[in-house]
Amino acid sequence: MGTTNEQSPHQNEHEVQTGAELARALAEQNRDLAEDLIERARRECLQLVGENGLLTGLVKLVLEGALEAEMAEHLGYEKGDSAGAGSGNHRNGTSRKTVLSQVGPVQINIPRDRAGNFNPQIVPKHSRRVDGFSETIISLYAKGLTTGEIQAHLAEVYDIEVSRDLVSRATAQVAQELAAWRTRPLDRVYAVLLIDCIYIKIRDGAVANKPVYIAVGINLDGDRDVLGMWVGTGGEGAKQWMTWLTELRNRGVQDVLIACCDGLKGLPESINDVWPQTDVQLCVVHMVRTSLRYAAKQHWGAIARQLKEVCTAKTADEAEQRFARFEEEWGERYPAVIDTWRRSWEHVIVFMRFPAPIRRVVYTTNMIESLNARFRQASRRRGHFPDDDAALKVLYLVIQNPIKNHANVTGRTQSWKQAINSLAGYYGDRVTDR
Repeated sequence: MGTTNEQSPHQNEHEVQTGAELARALAEQNRDLAEDLIERARRECLQLVGENGLLTGLVKLVLEGALEAEMAEHLGYEKGDSAGAGSGNHRNGTSRKTVLSQVGPVQINIPRDRAGNFNPQIVPKHSRRVDGFSETIISLYAKGLTTGEIQAHLAEVYDIEVSRDLVSRATAQVAQELAAWRTRPLDRVYAVLLIDCIYIKIRDGAVANKPVYIAVGINLDGDRDVLGMWVGTGGEGAKQWMTWLTELRNRGVQDVLIACCDGLKGLPESINDVWPQTDVQLCVVHMVRTSLRYAAKQHWGAIARQLKEVCTAKTADEAEQRFARFEEEWGERYPAVIDTWRRSWEHVIVFMRFPAPIRRVVYTTNMIESLNARFRQASRRRGHFPDDDAALKVLYLVIQNPIKNHANVTGRTQSWKQAINSLAGYYGDRVTDR
């Protein structure tokens, strides 16, 4: 973009050379600001950001206008109004201040009053940032950028030099929000609880893969939410899961109708130790993936197709018959596949007792899988996290920032009215007495 030259004595008094002057002139002329700014910026090759940038001038204009309005409200009369004479307090010039904004540093003139008790809200005293700048830092942090990368991004895009301390202070509020979120009270009954675990790299002396346990609940109104998130040590374990599930119970979850999980050994028993009445459904997608580990790649297609036929059977008896045929064809070649399904059979066919509306909800933990994909994306950008708290802050921000026009783990469950009526018919007063 081009730069502007100083105005010569022979130039028209209405001709402008900087973004700030252009914004002020157009506002005074009461024209359509947005269209004229774009057109004249293109025609005159004005820079957008920077000291004399077009957007910088606009921000300056808006902020100073808002501050003047605040001062008028504070004093009780407009600037230049004779009503202020003898009021006991009046305007007392301005003080210059540079604040950081979305478009870079902006130098503004803040009005003062004689009594010295004017406290502006748009740019509070001692504040060096206007609303939106911290949000930019937090958004970059949520995407997995490190403090150094955020500094470099702000310097490149906004021409702003910020310190690591400023970035740290902007993200410090996330830690407070995270602490409150992790201890918030939960609903008494959840229709469905989906649990899963992923591994991310965290430095604990040395960089290592650590498990992050995630629990997603669907309440009786059909609202999905992440109920808890914890960093563990070592590998995923059923005993560790029992600790986290007990925490959910202590936060108010007294009953879970159906819990969906992977085939981790001992996990169904841990769930039932916490909620004895809960039906445990193993995620059939995880079961199929586990099965393919024991099979040659050229047989994956046939095995996956036949196991899908088992899991889409209308009744448990029909599923048993289909699996018997599957066992007859593949049992001798891949006995480990058959053993995996037989050992977990009672938890594989739980959802077959339910009609289609409930099956669609509990068939798989794909809702968590979509969240895990975003977790991994944020984690890959960082390489590794310096500690558990840093990891949880980023993952928390991922949860709190759903993607528009995409399936997200939080939100309303589709066709929930059908599902909750079916659940009420099966579970009775565990659903209706709430």
